[in-house]
Amino acid sequence: MGVQLLEYQTTLKSRFTLSGVGVHTGKAVSIHFNPAEPDTGIVFQRIDEGASGKVIRALASDVGATDLCTGLGDPAGDHVATVEHLMAALIGMGIDNVAIEIDGPEVPIMDGSASVFVEAFAQAGIVQLLEKRRYIRVVKPVRFESGSSWAEFQPYDGTRFEVEIDFETPAIGRQSFATDFSSGTFAKEIARARTFGFIKDVERLWAAGYALGSSLENSVVIGEDHRVINMEGLRYPDEFVRHKMLDAVGDLALAGARFIGCFRSYRGGHRINAAALRNLLTDRSAFEIVEAARRGGGRGAEMIAVNAPLYAPWVI
Repeated sequence: MGVQLLEYQTTLKSRFTLSGVGVHTGKAVSIHFNPAEPDTGIVFQRIDEGASGKVIRALASDVGATDLCTGLGDPAGDHVATVEHLMAALIGMGIDNVAIEIDGPEVPIMDGSASVFVEAFAQAGIVQLLEKRRYIRVVKPVRFESGSSWAEFQPYDGTRFEVEIDFETPAIGRQSFATDFSSGTFAKEIARARTFGFIKDVERLWAAGYALGSSLENSVVIGEDHRVINMEGLRYPDEFVRHKMLDAVGDLALAGARFIGCFRSYRGGHRINAAALRNLLTDRSAFEIVEAARRGGGRGAEMIAVNAPLYAPWVI
């Protein structure tokens, strides 16, 4: 599978707003998406009362928490939690630069997947900018292990995800899903997979201040009898592993650039994804920065290595 070469950066064509509730805080929140200049990347700014207005970058170096979700910024100050579905939608739709204003501490959960964001981005429109897009190409294996869980990057001519999960409950069991990544594949095969949880864990999560906004409208819930209790059932037969892949896509989007390589994980999660990405980005011999270059003035293109500035987002 060859690399899907997108030569230039993109941004949104127009501003728009979405509103919903945070899955953990249970609080109403509005989020405003604005077109941004080249090399801005994805940036957040809290605009609610009491926030400092500090710009929070959607980068691995700014990850502040990985408990049940991925959070950016200072957990004791300005921060934005549960960014993974939104980040997955942005990278899945090929959007590089957006300035996001949010009036609360958590991205709204919407329907528990990335589909609402995907549809909104498509409706707002995406425009190409004049600056070249850069990629992180994996050139040697990098792995992170924790107990029976692991995640790794491998060199690959393209962008590929291979995710496997293993749960004791027969409602899930052992599932795997693998795909070469593209905008079309993301929208059709991954974006609609919803977050999931167990009814037996609800009281414990509530007591810890989590899942206060969770409901059957935004989560797949497994009951005490090990059955899915949502009346509409599953969107995919293997929706659970596809959602884990959705999370991985969003977590790895915090590299600050798309990667060329294969990401594999077994019994992974936000913490495992973040640790594997950090291992990759802190080993400068494990990757190189490349961009598309035309071959002899023709229509074809190839990836060539470029010198990355010291302030580049992939430098941790």
